[in-house]
Amino acid sequence: MNDKTPQPKRTDPLMVQSVAKAFKVLTVFDKGHASLTMSQIAQFTGMDISTAQRFTHTLTQLGYLRRDPISRQFELSIKTLDLAYHYTRSSRLVDRAMPALQHLSKETEEAVSLTILDGTEIVFVTRYLSRQMLATDVITGSRLPAYCTSPGRAILSRLPEEDVAHILANTEFKAHTPATPTTPDAVMALLDEARGKGFAAAFEEIYHGDASIGAPITGPDGNVIAAVSVAVPLARFNRDVVLETFPKLVIAAARAISFS
Repeated sequence: MNDKTPQPKRTDPLMVQSVAKAFKVLTVFDKGHASLTMSQIAQFTGMDISTAQRFTHTLTQLGYLRRDPISRQFELSIKTLDLAYHYTRSSRLVDRAMPALQHLSKETEEAVSLTILDGTEIVFVTRYLSRQMLATDVITGSRLPAYCTSPGRAILSRLPEEDVAHILANTEFKAHTPATPTTPDAVMALLDEARGKGFAAAFEEIYHGDASIGAPITGPDGNVIAAVSVAVPLARFNRDVVLETFPKLVIAAARAISFS
């Protein structure tokens, strides 16, 4: 289980530890741990049973957890989606991106995504699926490594070198497929290429038979804030066709979304 909750500094005088612990409880639930017992929650959060019981009771009373009356196990409730809803409804980036994403989706009839960088990963903030989509489980809210995805590298290609070096130093490199770059030097070479072309391309670096093109989105100050991408199945497009067809469309969408 990967804990995505930022770990606060214990010396931070403004940090409310009880709030941090409550979110830690919520984040232990994932695809592989949809339902958990009290002892499992305590184990995964590093809490004792008594502390875990207090937090699960509070979160249940607030409506963010529910307890199955038969199995007595806890699971996330539908109310947890409220946080994502409020984020998307209040985000200037999402609001600005929607028309361009919808246009790109209709124009390509392929999977279209808006992603942001969070640590060493990208998060899919908005995703339009395709009828021809490969059987991957990437949906809104999914996380993937930045170093081996086209939107991730599109973002990294526009960051200062010291920021990229820090991200790669904290990246856990893994050969998802034979095509996955697995060293900082290999990734840096791909970033140089993306920087020169204005887009990043990835072919079967995480999923077999999948190709994607990503381009960076910039904020009002000209700094990169996100990326837009299109993912296509190689069963219908070969590498040359992907590189000939989609970069100009993705770059145009990124420019339309960018604030500067």
